[in-house]
Amino acid sequence: MKTSFSALCFFLLFSSGAFAETPVSFDQKGELSSVLKNIRTAAKTAAEPVARAAAAGEAPGFCIFDGRSGGGLDGAAAFGAVVRESDAVFSGETHDQLKDHQAQLEALRALGAARGEKVVVGFEMLNMTLQPVLDEYAAGKISEEEFLVKSDWKKEWGFEFGLYKPLFDFIRANKLKALALNLPKKVVSKIARVGLDGLSPEEKQYLPAKVEITKNEAYLKYLRQSYDGHGRAGSAKAAGREYGEFLRQYILGKEKKGMGETFTFENYVAAMCAWNETMGARLAEFLNANTGFAGLVVAGSGHVIYNAGIPASVGSRTLGLRPASFYPQDAAACPAAMPPGDAGLADYVWYLDHSVIAAAGN
Repeated sequence: MKTSFSALCFFLLFSSGAFAETPVSFDQKGELSSVLKNIRTAAKTAAEPVARAAAAGEAPGFCIFDGRSGGGLDGAAAFGAVVRESDAVFSGETHDQLKDHQAQLEALRALGAARGEKVVVGFEMLNMTLQPVLDEYAAGKISEEEFLVKSDWKKEWGFEFGLYKPLFDFIRANKLKALALNLPKKVVSKIARVGLDGLSPEEKQYLPAKVEITKNEAYLKYLRQSYDGHGRAGSAKAAGREYGEFLRQYILGKEKKGMGETFTFENYVAAMCAWNETMGARLAEFLNANTGFAGLVVAGSGHVIYNAGIPASVGSRTLGLRPASFYPQDAAACPAAMPPGDAGLADYVWYLDHSVIAAAGN
């Protein structure tokens, strides 16, 4: 198998344990290639930055603020305490950002330390029909190469597998469970074209019995921005704008022409809600059936923002669940205080320097 330069970089990076900030390039092919080229960050944080470098071994750094109170978490120990007290952790990402994935790995390590083998990791990256393949890989029954072929990773997801490999390695090494959360992409795209009522009985079988259409005003505004191609409302970050464009292109797929009036905002919202509700229902069903387990959701920030997507779906299907959501926000340095515009993005806002990817170019 041909190994890309970026894959070698990730292998050396994560196998060494040093987590050095190594520039990474991407060789992405397929329908998401134009999106990958666009998802780059260049803006600086709005608040006055404080040069607070991460301690040795803290790959992403722990510049984290409470999304409600604005108070800061005091390093790795405080972060670990939040995760330890949570039954479901929702860790958002911009898909090609190294630091976001390192943050997810820190969350997984903390959950593993708290729950041992009673941890399940849910992946947006794989649709539910691939659960048998994921089970084989998580259990160590097939190799990485076999998993990538059987899951058709490049077509199914497309982003560099090296970004996710440390998560899968941790799952396999610690005998954890893994869930394929996603709807088949064709179902998401069809809802965007014809609405929920336009699905065939076969297509409806992938959905939970009830799909709640969000009434969260902030999230609806976010969806309107992404529908119009402008990303998160009020964001000064290029990543926020372009992630909205990624959502739009993912939902539309290759069918960008000839959609006429069927691609309405209402159908777009329905597609996003069906997407979120399905992923949330998958995790909730597992947690309800497996007492003592905690879950980590690895998904795009658009499914975590404002706690209106997957977190709301899981919360509506469970009782007494203790959730914690983390929204990754780009910042060249840790801000002295959480910028007012970031309040409410999630339970916690995690400031991460995305310039590692931006510096690498295309």
